[in-house]
Amino acid sequence: MTTETNGLNRRTVLQASAAGLAAALAPGLAKAQSTGPIRIGTLTPLTGAGGSYGPIMRDIVAAVVRDVNAAGGVLGRQIQLISEDDQTNPEAAVRAARKLIDVDNVIAIMGTWASSVTTAVAPLCWQNRIPLFTVSGADTITRLPHQGYIFRTQPDSQEQFKSVIRYMHASGGTRIGYMGPQAPFVPGWLRQMEEYARANNLQHSSLIYEADKTSLRSEVETMMRNTPNFMFLGGYATDTAVLLRDLFRAGYTGRLIAPAYAANQTLVNNQPPEVTNGLMVYEPWGAVESEGFKRIQRMLDRQDIDPYTAQCYDHINLALLAIARSGTASGESIKDTVRTISQGGGTAVNWVLDGLPLIRANTKIDFMGASGPCDFDAIGDISGVQYRFARYNNRVLETVRIGS
Repeated sequence: MTTETNGLNRRTVLQASAAGLAAALAPGLAKAQSTGPIRIGTLTPLTGAGGSYGPIMRDIVAAVVRDVNAAGGVLGRQIQLISEDDQTNPEAAVRAARKLIDVDNVIAIMGTWASSVTTAVAPLCWQNRIPLFTVSGADTITRLPHQGYIFRTQPDSQEQFKSVIRYMHASGGTRIGYMGPQAPFVPGWLRQMEEYARANNLQHSSLIYEADKTSLRSEVETMMRNTPNFMFLGGYATDTAVLLRDLFRAGYTGRLIAPAYAANQTLVNNQPPEVTNGLMVYEPWGAVESEGFKRIQRMLDRQDIDPYTAQCYDHINLALLAIARSGTASGESIKDTVRTISQGGGTAVNWVLDGLPLIRANTKIDFMGASGPCDFDAIGDISGVQYRFARYNNRVLETVRIGS
């Protein structure tokens, strides 16, 4: 077995430094917005590694705000949306979050995608009593001392990998491999792999590479000496494209699986079909038959809705319904009220404009999201998530299985 961990300490230090910088710069706590528009911020990756997801994540929030404003707003006030680009970069994200909080005076931020970005901006949010709604997966995020100000609609990385490695094993994986760059979620994934492999008498090996290399041939050759027959590719789209080409050139014949955000349709379209034929992907799977999911398709006039967009639809609905229920436009009231309108029974709703009249009538509601049930545990993690496992065949993605 081979385990390469070069760069782990450096990356961890950089993330801790970004978080520390955010904490050090935090000013006085944000106050409730009592007059004028209610200001909400999005902090999605419009550029960088997440740039293919961030624009549509922002657009669905904007579409919901547009419709709510056209119907009269919340508490008789219009919603003002301020959108910033986190550039899929922690330092840029801290600057953007600082602007949203200090200059724009938002009372909630939603849409952070990369785990390193969420880790960096989270201290700014909880110290200023600003709820942060995120789609990031690193298990460490909700273990931060966030005082209840983080709501994560994405299952954490350890829960994801438990499902993935069970699938790999059930599909014939007896020598499990992992290749990917260093990221906040990697230690948890490797720990899950090691524990599962040990409990089920499987061989396992892992290799961490530098994400910005233009060739990974030597890393591939090193990994192939361990003869894995099912490998997980844990990178983002750019380095996954390099890795797939080098695995194909090296004659790797085992099976491969990657997160859908990395091995996306754009990546596959840019590769010869033989490089990606048989490639498996997985992703948390939303409530695709729900009216909320169908509403997103209508609002954006597109059928292919990724899980992050469905989650951002839920973020803005949750925030606005919480404001309406509490009767106060503040970050603290959102934090204290989200669970009141999203779990524990009541009339099921999937759209803020359906929930507002019920709230005015003092009727209990239960928001059921486009990404699935929006039930949060004590530390802000979502529950009840299912996954889609799918396979590329001549650049066409075919669903293989949906389940937990």
